[in-house]
Amino acid sequence: MDHVLIAGGIYHEFEQTSALLAARCAALNLRTQVFLDPETALQALAQSGKCRLLTVNALRFSMTQNEKYAPFRAQWAFNLSLSGRETLTDFVRRGGALLGLHTASICFDSWAGWGSILGAQWVWGQSFHPPTGMVQVESIEPRGTLTQDVPPFQVFDEVYHGLRLDAQARPILRARTVPDGDYQPVMWTHRFGKGRVVYDALGHGVESINEPTHRKILDRAVAWLVQPNAVGQEVGLA
Repeated sequence: MDHVLIAGGIYHEFEQTSALLAARCAALNLRTQVFLDPETALQALAQSGKCRLLTVNALRFSMTQNEKYAPFRAQWAFNLSLSGRETLTDFVRRGGALLGLHTASICFDSWAGWGSILGAQWVWGQSFHPPTGMVQVESIEPRGTLTQDVPPFQVFDEVYHGLRLDAQARPILRARTVPDGDYQPVMWTHRFGKGRVVYDALGHGVESINEPTHRKILDRAVAWLVQPNAVGQEVGLA
């Protein structure tokens, strides 16, 4: 098992988008195992010793913020255990690769340290997103990044506003809701200890993951995470 993928939650097509991610990772010879339970996933990560990539494509949080979550709490409410936090932290700090997609920044909301690892964190009462719709996306750093030579594109998605970004996170994409939304950073690279991290705040559904330019960037991101030297030669990263 080369790739542990944590999936599941409400309001999103996690089963379908996780299958797409696993298929894309197979092209890089990454064998993916998908888990709906983060604790089980992190136990497998700890026991494997050979895992190269951890992906969080899920919406697993405490669900105490609003009564609209009440129907989902029995199945999906979640607080990551101390052992789970230690496993995840050690994996990335010692050189493991982490990919977070869309709602990953909302996950593990009772753990302040998660934002330092991912490079961003949803802040209840501050963070929000306009309704899902067409989104204009463009590169912030067109040279020397995962987005080198990538043109602006549009995708059906959500634009997160008001995330708390780590001071060391390096934004590489920004987006706005069409026609006149405010631009927000939506993708960045990050370093935590010896580990590499990419967080992509896009990826609400299958349509977003399958958009050709977005898919190309995600492919590059996974390659950079697990094969940094090879991708560095291709797109000018070190």
